[in-house]
Amino acid sequence: MLSLSRFMLALHVAALMGGAHAVAQTAAAPTVVELFTSQGCSSCPPSDQQLGELTKRTDLLPLSFHVDYWDYIGWKDPFASAINTERQRGYARTLKQRYVYTPEMVVGGLAHDPGYDPAKIGKMLRLAAERPGPRVHPALARDAGNGLAVSVAETRLSSPSDIWLVTFDRQHRTKIGRGENKGATLTNYNVVRSLEKLATWSGEATRWIVPAERIRDSQSVAIIIQQTSYGPIIGAGRWDRPH
Repeated sequence: MLSLSRFMLALHVAALMGGAHAVAQTAAAPTVVELFTSQGCSSCPPSDQQLGELTKRTDLLPLSFHVDYWDYIGWKDPFASAINTERQRGYARTLKQRYVYTPEMVVGGLAHDPGYDPAKIGKMLRLAAERPGPRVHPALARDAGNGLAVSVAETRLSSPSDIWLVTFDRQHRTKIGRGENKGATLTNYNVVRSLEKLATWSGEATRWIVPAERIRDSQSVAIIIQQTSYGPIIGAGRWDRPH
């Protein structure tokens, strides 16, 4: 995973002026479910499977963030990233955890659990659904130059929010050759391949263009709008490449 500056996204940012330019949004933005996992962790496959079940729901945005701190125990996870690990550590600070762990499922930036138990996952989903405050549904669509246009309507915010760009692969199956899961074939879902902060947003109507070359042919894209310092997620949207 590379940083925003190294990718040189050349995002074109324009404030949208006046009601005629307001972005149409629906009220039902998907709830974001983040699973911090590792192919080197013997406890993770059950939670990976639970995330796979959640991908069948259209009201959710499940994402698999592979962390790199278990790579030393025998198997180097090909999808692991220090950026993913830093995101998990950010949650640990905000949610006042004593340590990071895998598997860890974070729902809406509000609650965490290992993610084995469907009943506990359901409880976290209800907590996210009942969260007070603004809800934002960014619009993602191809623009005339074949890039991806990301638009958000004017929204009254109580505090600034970060806008994150995520690219992910829908599924990977991996034969594990060493480590705690040696001999197993693991299936991972919605595997995050890049994570970058586009901007810190104060609620103005805004539009970004992500250049076409930034997105690989097979990848899907998500936008996460989250209160700064890994706070609650107030909105999300996704775009899947047409088949």
